[in-house]
Amino acid sequence: MVEKRGWPNVIIHLILIIVAVLILVPMYNVVLISFANPGAIAKQAIYLIPTSFDLSSYKYIFSGATVFRALGISGFVTIVGTLINIALTTVGAYALSKKHLPGKNAFLVGILITMLFNGGLIPIYLTVKQLGLINNVMSMILPLAINTFYLIIMLSYFRTVPEALEESAKIDGANDIQVLLRIVLPISMPTIAAITLFYAVDRWNEWWSALLYISETNKFPMQLYLREMLVDVNKMLNNAYAASVASEMRNTYPEGLKMATVVVTMLPVMCIYPFLQRFFSAGVMIGSLKE
Repeated sequence: MVEKRGWPNVIIHLILIIVAVLILVPMYNVVLISFANPGAIAKQAIYLIPTSFDLSSYKYIFSGATVFRALGISGFVTIVGTLINIALTTVGAYALSKKHLPGKNAFLVGILITMLFNGGLIPIYLTVKQLGLINNVMSMILPLAINTFYLIIMLSYFRTVPEALEESAKIDGANDIQVLLRIVLPISMPTIAAITLFYAVDRWNEWWSALLYISETNKFPMQLYLREMLVDVNKMLNNAYAASVASEMRNTYPEGLKMATVVVTMLPVMCIYPFLQRFFSAGVMIGSLKE
């Protein structure tokens, strides 16, 4: 069967190409600047043709052991946080998808209220403090254990699972937990993979919770460590000792350092995305359909 290619399809493809170019060109520019020196960038209004290769920005970022400790903390928060996120979200969404759950509507109303109204920064901070999570790495995980929006997406998907499938398993002697683990989860992998990717990106980019709850520098995640590094560099270049500092940092270009931090933070996500892309596309579509 030959697909018909009318003007609407041509227009849609042109729009998608333009959007792709608008996304890829700035990313390409960021990567080039991270490997360039100030002299090469000054010669072009928009640095799109590489004329130099300089690793000074990356050497500055990865100098010392602190960055590797921050990288380890970010890895811990991403792995453990994502596991907790997906476990609680899956169990909560599956339970709320059951029609016979007592008080289901009250739970749903309570969850939806949290999407519309926020308790505020101070009450949340005081709650975290009373739980003893200040300067604790778990403060970047537990307060964000469930994302309400992702819970609603999984709830919508679980409602599309045929009840007859679960009833057949229960006739064979399976209980609710066995039905969830052996029947529902295997057929829900695309949706779970998509939500897992969402959560993993959120946990990897976590810096706001660390800024609020973490004051000990040896517990900073990678994103907060890079942010503090950029702030320190800007302060050093602007203070009264700028001349002496500039001589020490003559090979470190602040703009290149910013772009290098962007590359370092987005590189892990770009590496894992191709492996989850096929689940990601299918999961998002399944979650958006209604039977």
